[in-house]
Amino acid sequence: MILAFDGSSVDRSAYTDVVNLAHRSPTWLNDTVSAWSTYGLALFAVLLFAGWWRARRVGAVASVTALAAPFVVVLAYGVDAVLKLLVREDRPCQSLHVATLEACPAPGDWSFPSNHAAIAAAAAVALLFVSRRLGAVAAVAACAMALSRVWVGAHYPHDVVAGVVVGAVTVPLVLLALRRPAQALAPRLAATRLRPLLVAS
Repeated sequence: MILAFDGSSVDRSAYTDVVNLAHRSPTWLNDTVSAWSTYGLALFAVLLFAGWWRARRVGAVASVTALAAPFVVVLAYGVDAVLKLLVREDRPCQSLHVATLEACPAPGDWSFPSNHAAIAAAAAVALLFVSRRLGAVAAVAACAMALSRVWVGAHYPHDVVAGVVVGAVTVPLVLLALRRPAQALAPRLAATRLRPLLVAS
């Protein structure tokens, strides 16, 4: 038997309130939220691509930042994954034995923090460094992703809050640390065959 933390003592009532509301909601709404919860991260990939495409018209430094953004998002995911292994919190559907919109993951698929929330928040913050407009769109989408993970029953509210914090804190720390190296590296890269990646013709 795998020893795991039971997070139900933190915000069980809030979780069950949301899950019960989902059960009383129209099928079309639940289908929409479930689809977003499952496939919505693809939107952040599209927004990151759009951010890079726009940055090419701004300058080489902006492009280097935009190209670094996906890697920083992956780093935030890595931080989140390490925390999952350290905390080892059971999924709420396992601890509370409730019916959820999303199939209950197997034991050992830990709940805290939420990977989806961390990735979405990390992408949103990274995009704010590239384009405030795209970052604002991504921030709204990240909130929707975090809420959807509770709605489908995959996470407690504190799981998604923690995931958002991981993503929102990791990205600026890394991108701010990379600002000076990016400013030094960008002109050199723009003088190589990589110029089309950095500057729009």
